[in-house]
Amino acid sequence: MITSKYDWQLASPSADEAFLALAKKAGLEASVATLLYERGIQTKEDLEDFLEPKLEKLHDPYLLHDMDKAVERIRRAIEDYEQILIYGDYDADGMTSASIMKETLEQMGAEVQVYLPNRFTDGYGPNESVYKYFIEQQGISLIVTVDNGVAGNQAIAMAQAMGVDVIVTDHHSMPEVLPDAYAIIHPEHPDADYPFHYLAGCGVAFKLACALLEEVPVDLLDLVAIGTIADMVSLTDENRILVKYGLGVLQHTQRMGLQELLEIAGIRPEDVNEETVGFQIAPRLNALGRLDDPNPAIELLTGFDDEEAHEIAIMIHQKNEERKEIVQAIYDEAKTMVDPSLSAQVLAKEGWNPGVLGIVAGRLLEELHQPVVVLSIEDGRAKGSARSPESVNIFEALDPYRSLFIAFGGHAGAAGMTLEVDQLPALSQALTDFIAEQEIDLSSKSSLDIDEELHLTELTLETLKSFDRLSPFGMDNKKPVFLVRNFKVEGARSMGAGNTHLKLKISQEDATFEVVAFGLGSLEAEFAQAQDLELAVQLSVNQWNGQTTLQLMLVDARVDGVQLFNVRSKNASLPAGVPVLDFTKELPDLTGASAVVVGNIPEDLKQLRQIFQEHDFQAVYFKNEIAKAYYLTGYGSRDQYAKLYKTIYQYPEFDVRYKLKDLAAYLKIQQILLVKMIQIFQELGFVTIENGIMKVNKEAEKREIAESNIYQKLKQTVKEQELMALGTVREIYDYLTGQAS
Repeated sequence: MITSKYDWQLASPSADEAFLALAKKAGLEASVATLLYERGIQTKEDLEDFLEPKLEKLHDPYLLHDMDKAVERIRRAIEDYEQILIYGDYDADGMTSASIMKETLEQMGAEVQVYLPNRFTDGYGPNESVYKYFIEQQGISLIVTVDNGVAGNQAIAMAQAMGVDVIVTDHHSMPEVLPDAYAIIHPEHPDADYPFHYLAGCGVAFKLACALLEEVPVDLLDLVAIGTIADMVSLTDENRILVKYGLGVLQHTQRMGLQELLEIAGIRPEDVNEETVGFQIAPRLNALGRLDDPNPAIELLTGFDDEEAHEIAIMIHQKNEERKEIVQAIYDEAKTMVDPSLSAQVLAKEGWNPGVLGIVAGRLLEELHQPVVVLSIEDGRAKGSARSPESVNIFEALDPYRSLFIAFGGHAGAAGMTLEVDQLPALSQALTDFIAEQEIDLSSKSSLDIDEELHLTELTLETLKSFDRLSPFGMDNKKPVFLVRNFKVEGARSMGAGNTHLKLKISQEDATFEVVAFGLGSLEAEFAQAQDLELAVQLSVNQWNGQTTLQLMLVDARVDGVQLFNVRSKNASLPAGVPVLDFTKELPDLTGASAVVVGNIPEDLKQLRQIFQEHDFQAVYFKNEIAKAYYLTGYGSRDQYAKLYKTIYQYPEFDVRYKLKDLAAYLKIQQILLVKMIQIFQELGFVTIENGIMKVNKEAEKREIAESNIYQKLKQTVKEQELMALGTVREIYDYLTGQAS
């Protein structure tokens, strides 16, 4: 069954003529210009800044709070040969942030050490024992945090009390009470008015690098691009400039580790873009921090030993493969623990790797459309992550219950938590109570903004190139989504490992394109047969055997009206989880069923028609197996009835129990039809049957075969079976629902 994941919101784009003229001069097609206008780019200056971002447009780093203090303190530390610790984070943003700061300080001649905390032993953010070790054992006298620190009050207070200054560079949500650090550089700091609030951690580190080096260090922008894309921050304003230039640097990166990582991922340097970074490079870096010690990433990103870079890249790739396997295993286990009677799921088990639980929760959320908490149990405590649909603000739901938690934090759509195992029932109850009290409809779907309707006849590679000028795409500058309808499905085939994915060929007039649908391979038959199918797609390039073609990537699909599928062929598979009507057994409970399989056909269709007239199915799969195929035998011709009567008239009595098969062979009449014909003779009084012995009634009055009720019913059965076996699914559906006689 084809079911849309989202609630589609189709824009009604428009743009004034003056802007369209400006955009045309800039080489943009009208559809691209209209989309830009809808996204708030409406003046000549806006258009120039968007299409041609310039490094000169980056904001003055000294507009950030405490930048002057931080620069002065770091320079003093370098002059005095102090030992400086860069303390980062275990994700891609933290890795790139630390690498940016390391290269900057080393370029200035600093004595630098880098430490990325281990999520399993150190946890997130400043760690007192780690700080104490570096201060006491390594002689550290200045700590610079990157991508963390704004919530590390205790560890920072301890370091300051030990005479070690801490400079915090961070971008995470500002707590009510800030740490007593030497300096805090944060784009949202209340005591400054920085023009752009949405820098990633690597972006903040880069601003400090700009201030320290008194220039824009372009060679660091490849790291900025990776961290910014990985952290999914707004790709507008300063971030657009940083990522646009950073991707260009990354295409020609001199970093051995990144060259190795690109090669292992099978990415040609010229193909590097925000998607290859977001879906291939960043996940590999993140996998290291999810499963193991993240610190080798620093050597990968900043080192000069090509052999070591190669080994680390292979190790990171292997960690990513391991991460995929772990995610799949936990997902499979967690799925079996789902309680469909609950409006929110709290799933906890010993042995689950806490580093991947957010990914698992996200996958389950996509499938269940309800809040999902996935936790790993160890030593009587449960620790993990939550993900929630738009309709449920999980932070708002759980914030009043902080007494349940040892640690808790998050936002509307996600949260992290640690709690005692015996508090798990209370956590589940808190979520279900919140959903009930707020009267939240979990059946409501998240919205999908569709920018424009596409006509395939107008679609060319030039269209794609024109839209690509709006890249890099990401948060607040999403890749355009288009509506495609009124087309014909020319073919559908599953593909990929395990036939997981799907490829469609669709046409509209003389234009034909392929559509790739990830994860929908099981719906091959549905897409091949769907009527009134509508697609939400994005544009993409497919390069194969030296050929470059435009293809469509499916975002969502829907069908207007009931979906009818023909699965009558011998090898056609039935959909999983859909109730099957088998009239040889007890019928399933169809209460609330949105889809049904008509498994077999009863001789009398009254019961089947009643089911269809009492239920409003959204999808019907017609298997229509027929045990006694009267539509193949017919209801008997005049010659067949005459021949039967003539044959049995010759015998004073006939044992139908043992001779029926022989009689059918002699008369060349199918046995199931022969039984009906004898029953008709019996009904009309032509024969009598007692204890299996049939005798001809030679005194019977002459009557027409058509006078038999059994004959008339058989004629109706043949007609209905012909429809069920040979008719179109629409003809069958209309008959069963009473829309056709």
